[in-house]
Amino acid sequence: MAESPNLTPDEQASLIAQLQGEATALRNELEETNQGVLALYAELDEQAEQLRQASDLKSRFLSYMSHEFRTPLGSILSITGLLTDELDGPLSPEQHKQVAFVSGAARELSDMVDDLLDLAKIEAGRISISPAWFDMLDLFAALRGMFRPIVDGSAVDLIFEEPVGLPRLFTDDKKLAQILRKFISNSLKFTTRGEVRVSARLENSDHVRFAVSDTGIGIAPELHGALFEDFSQVDSPLQKRLRGTGLGLSLCKRFAELLGGEVGVQSTPGAGSTFFVIIPLAIAVEPADET
Repeated sequence: MAESPNLTPDEQASLIAQLQGEATALRNELEETNQGVLALYAELDEQAEQLRQASDLKSRFLSYMSHEFRTPLGSILSITGLLTDELDGPLSPEQHKQVAFVSGAARELSDMVDDLLDLAKIEAGRISISPAWFDMLDLFAALRGMFRPIVDGSAVDLIFEEPVGLPRLFTDDKKLAQILRKFISNSLKFTTRGEVRVSARLENSDHVRFAVSDTGIGIAPELHGALFEDFSQVDSPLQKRLRGTGLGLSLCKRFAELLGGEVGVQSTPGAGSTFFVIIPLAIAVEPADET
């Protein structure tokens, strides 16, 4: 190892002073950097708080607006029901047609309000899961009865395949029913003739796959990725006639995630679509906190 050159006392003092100066400059630079980082953290915290407040305001606005709309819409539906039943006197065919139009429009608005209210609850973290054991036959029977008035007399057959060999499920049947209702309702809207078929089968032994297949207009592959995003809508002649919030499929995705599952779509333009949700046979339940 080579020896260091001998330095005179003055040279040593000069070198020490130089090193001390460099150390001081480095310490000052680090201090300035640290102050800058602290200021950046403070700014980020402030922006995060502003975003949180904006999100809270949006959620409160959606919730308030949805609740305020529910009362007049309920009144409109009640009045149109009384008129349809002709409790105050007979209606002409044209009057029945007009009342049916008003009733249909009110129901569409009511569905939009429900979607907005669900979105507000999810974003505010106020959606809870209430799992229980239930049989899929009961779920399918309830859905069949719900949609019977809609499909009776139409050119579309709504078919529920019997779930053979499937065990009972332990999950939130109301959230699952809400997902399937959205899928079925969408399929019926975009299918002018043919059928909408609802099925269930085991997937990977511990999951179940629910599918709603139709013979409707289908969806272009490039649109599949955006279908489950908020306020996403398919551009089609039928969509221009049947407007909505574009939240239905987005809510299905969020409900499926709450149930520990996922949603998806398979579709070909002109050949129909299949929307599906895959969830565990039994949802994991967190143990209650001991008090």
